[in-house]
Amino acid sequence: MAKNKLLLVDGNSVAFRAFYALHSSLERFKNPSGLHTNAIYAFNLMFENVMEKERPSHVLVAFDAGKTTFRNEMYEEYKGGRAKTPGELNEQLPYIRELINGLGISYYELKNFEADDIIGTLADQVDKDKFDVTILTGDRDLTQLATEDVKVAITKKGVSDTEDYTPAHIAEKYDGLKPKQIIDMKGLAGDSSDNIPGVTKIGDKTAIKLLNQYDSVEGVYEHIDEMKQSKMKENLINDKETALLSKKLATINISAPIDVSIDSLKYEGSDLDKLVPFYKEMNFRTFLDNLDVGEEENKMEDILFEVVDEPTEEMFTDEMALYVEMLGENYHVEDIVGLAWGNDKKIYVTKSDKIFENKAFKNWLTDKSRAKRVYNAKSTQVALNRYVALPEGFSFDVLVAAYLLDNTDNTDDIAGICAHYDYQDIQSDVAVYGKGAKKGLPEDDETFFAHLARKIKAIQWLTPRLEGELKDKNQLDLYKNLEAPISSILAEMEITGITVDAQRLNQMKDEFAQSLQKIEEKIFEEAGEKFNINSPKQLGHILFEKMNLPVIKKTKTGYSTAVDVLEQLKDKSPIVENILKYRQIAKIQSTYVEGLLKVILQDGKVHTRYLQTLTQTGRLSSVDPNLQNIPIRLEEGRKIRQAFIPQKHNWVIYSSDYSQIELRVLAHVSKDEHLQEAFNENQDIHASTAMRVFDIEKPEDVTPNIRRQAKAVNFGIVYGISDYGLSQNLGISRKEAKNYIDTYFERYPGVKKYMNDSVEQAKEKGFAETLYHRRRYLEDINSRNFNLRSFAERTAINSPIQGSAADILKIAMIELDKQLKEKQLESNMLLQVHDELVFEVPESELKALDQLVKEVMENAVHLDVPLITESSWGKTWYDAK
Repeated sequence: MAKNKLLLVDGNSVAFRAFYALHSSLERFKNPSGLHTNAIYAFNLMFENVMEKERPSHVLVAFDAGKTTFRNEMYEEYKGGRAKTPGELNEQLPYIRELINGLGISYYELKNFEADDIIGTLADQVDKDKFDVTILTGDRDLTQLATEDVKVAITKKGVSDTEDYTPAHIAEKYDGLKPKQIIDMKGLAGDSSDNIPGVTKIGDKTAIKLLNQYDSVEGVYEHIDEMKQSKMKENLINDKETALLSKKLATINISAPIDVSIDSLKYEGSDLDKLVPFYKEMNFRTFLDNLDVGEEENKMEDILFEVVDEPTEEMFTDEMALYVEMLGENYHVEDIVGLAWGNDKKIYVTKSDKIFENKAFKNWLTDKSRAKRVYNAKSTQVALNRYVALPEGFSFDVLVAAYLLDNTDNTDDIAGICAHYDYQDIQSDVAVYGKGAKKGLPEDDETFFAHLARKIKAIQWLTPRLEGELKDKNQLDLYKNLEAPISSILAEMEITGITVDAQRLNQMKDEFAQSLQKIEEKIFEEAGEKFNINSPKQLGHILFEKMNLPVIKKTKTGYSTAVDVLEQLKDKSPIVENILKYRQIAKIQSTYVEGLLKVILQDGKVHTRYLQTLTQTGRLSSVDPNLQNIPIRLEEGRKIRQAFIPQKHNWVIYSSDYSQIELRVLAHVSKDEHLQEAFNENQDIHASTAMRVFDIEKPEDVTPNIRRQAKAVNFGIVYGISDYGLSQNLGISRKEAKNYIDTYFERYPGVKKYMNDSVEQAKEKGFAETLYHRRRYLEDINSRNFNLRSFAERTAINSPIQGSAADILKIAMIELDKQLKEKQLESNMLLQVHDELVFEVPESELKALDQLVKEVMENAVHLDVPLITESSWGKTWYDAK
């Protein structure tokens, strides 16, 4: 007999997560009366997701009844220091309760107790023979309740991502701990989010180690006398009462005096009499549409369109939307299966190949003066270039605009953007073409054509709204002068592609195969037997059982043989070094040698795709193939670049990249006089930092090792590195690392001020911003969770630096493209790899290109310090570096 399922929801926690899931869209989510609705909207989405996933028979949402509970009587400072709940969230909480009523769900709160206690009591009391239990929360405290019958689903980023905590998952995540030991872990390590003190200087890792040895807080103290004398032992002894109190504070009460019967929680569906008017009041049109309540206003309207095979001139006006449909992501090879264009008055659709030979269509497509609104200009240009010609005259790109306004939502479907703006008259591609990999066109042409027409309608509807929001957020110039033109340049670079020497790749394939065979023989000789090097189980047996190397980490399936583990064992046995080298070369062989051979097209080139709307910093990513991640630190990886050659004889590959652009941006934004002085006087920045941080008087006294340490400090500072992170990078103690960082800030006070100001501004605004107004929203910048907040603070510091550097390179690319065309040079810009641009150039143009690239890149923008480039060239990309 199938079990029932009880879903218990931590109302306050989920509401808090919901608020921050759509925090970047806070001002966009308001109902007609001005009430913020982002938390209500996201709470509803989260509920829909969990209800669909779990399909519970019984549901309860538990809320905290107030700020003080029985725990405050034990410890007055419990949950002290928490940031005040934002007013924009507080105003929504009563409406979330109203939403819950409309959803046909019960909610409950109990004076003097927390929602955790209500949930813990119900989870404990329910008959496990009849019920499985799922707990939905954003609070890991509740993981202590996990059993074989009770699963704790922790909300992660966004509205649909959860992580299921079961006893097995907890054991894997916390190195063998049982759920109940989570309480003991908090007793020892404390919990900053709840202001539970724990024992001085004991963190989660130390707590887990102690619990694996002594089982519980009480067990630790029963064996305290057996421990070697140490500062930890001293802290344990001094903080014994605190540890025991902390454990009590962390323990969920599973005997709370609740007045709830399981039978009363039976879920029988939404109460539409309450839910429909509530959705209308909140202006949630998408949710209304999903209810299918039979009201005409909530259904997708019939859409008018005309199917044409061979359009005429009068079917194209000056301001129209254009959409190209392909059933796959790689627009370099996917077939175009449908086309649509139109405006607010008339929409045309076709799937006839005759369109590509049609003169009226081609004239309109290539006429720069006739404006076209699109979704994803780059894919549209590349795809249509294969069939007709390179399109011109794109006036607005919905995808790029939406990305600039909210770069946390990396949707690849126009319906996703429509949902973000609560426009319901469109379905996702998945709904039309099927889940997972797209399975092909609908059998019914009418369905297909209507879907294409709706995309035109959506582009028309979204364009003025997105354009208006860009203007309101001071991002219209960023869109018009940077992202829109770079999209067109990237399209041309992708179309051009880069020539690959397949013969050289095949030669490398043989060379690497021989290298792998030799390394494999060494490994077998050192192991004393043959085994499958790629099997973690067999490798673990050899290393940790046969060779008795120290066990660093275990997984639920055995010994961990991950790279970080092997790196720690390198000095213990030569077999480890060989295994690491084997893995590196094997990866280069499969990913780059064999991988590149698979994607060379008939023209002898690879045509990478640049993802313009993926990263939150504005950096470009490269896929199919990824040409930005070739591992050039290894000679075997660098050799891959030997296969990239110019398309003609007597041409060369030319490369130019910015020197230390991120540190130069830091010098500019921080206004630090010492950092600026070093760059303005053309000093070696790492040597200069070494002299200041390590008190060295003469440049000649800076050894390569000291310079390396200073370099790690410089780049660590840009990324908000901790003393622990720096200590790991340099192989020094945390105390030494902290001293380096403190000294750096002392000697570069402008940098410290910039970092503090960046964090404060981000806390106030909710986002960080580049020099050119690219925003990165930081939903966790005011989080009560220390780790989440710290990551957001580091992001607030480095995003403006990384993002500004990415923007500067794009500005240079736009000017270079313009100059190459104006000067009618044959040279082609082929690749962008982070701070590097790669060209192919006739030898006769080399001097002119070198001069042009240097001039444009170094004067792309004017900072308080000079921009410097380093250029080189050769017969292959390898020779150019």
